[in-house]
Amino acid sequence: MSTTDSGAANFLPHPSEAASALSQMEKRLPTLLSVIAGMVDLIGYLTLGNIFTAHITGNLVVIAALVVRGGRMNLAQVLAIPVFIFAVAAIWLVARASGKRGLRLGRLLLLIQFLLLAGLLIFSVLTKPDGNPHGLMAGIAVMIAVSAMACQFALLRLTLPVAPSTAVMTGNLTNSVLAMLDRLPRTQPLMAGDTERLRGSLSLLVGFLGGCVVAAAAVSWLGEWAWSFPVALAGVAVTLR
Repeated sequence: MSTTDSGAANFLPHPSEAASALSQMEKRLPTLLSVIAGMVDLIGYLTLGNIFTAHITGNLVVIAALVVRGGRMNLAQVLAIPVFIFAVAAIWLVARASGKRGLRLGRLLLLIQFLLLAGLLIFSVLTKPDGNPHGLMAGIAVMIAVSAMACQFALLRLTLPVAPSTAVMTGNLTNSVLAMLDRLPRTQPLMAGDTERLRGSLSLLVGFLGGCVVAAAAVSWLGEWAWSFPVALAGVAVTLR
């Protein structure tokens, strides 16, 4: 092997080091992403026409209710669903084209999410979409927020497939309740690893709820600048070690 090849090889992480770094990210990243998801969902709901930007299922329920019972339907609420699908597909294409895997792919997708949220902050400050939650500017803001959350969902599935959901809390709540019941005295546990499951699920629940509470206060005090909170945390996620 040439001296150049040997020098280049020294910059490549050892497989065990890469696995260790990925394991550390599996422990730290989901909770941080759950806080971001709670913030994005709550800010979007309060300022962009009662639309769930992280909980797409909620939009399906609202649309179905409006179809059956009537009422004014927000076009952005309908478009959020196909936009989420196309955004996930776009992230898959980026991941495939990049040739990256594991930790390196995770950092790339976290950077994309950060850029989307930063763009959303700038767009919101400049256009003030909350002044007309059913208007064009609000609709564009919704699509950017939905794309950022689609990126978050996709990056977890592509880089940390064993990680629980950071935006849909139903599963985490179920895991928490079952794990706590398994810990009752004189009870034969029905789930393996209930202690670890309880710890992980509770951290995600607390993170998401905390993100919602902070976001609600930020919207009340800062208006469009409330988006700076998830942007800051997304920046932290990019640099997470």
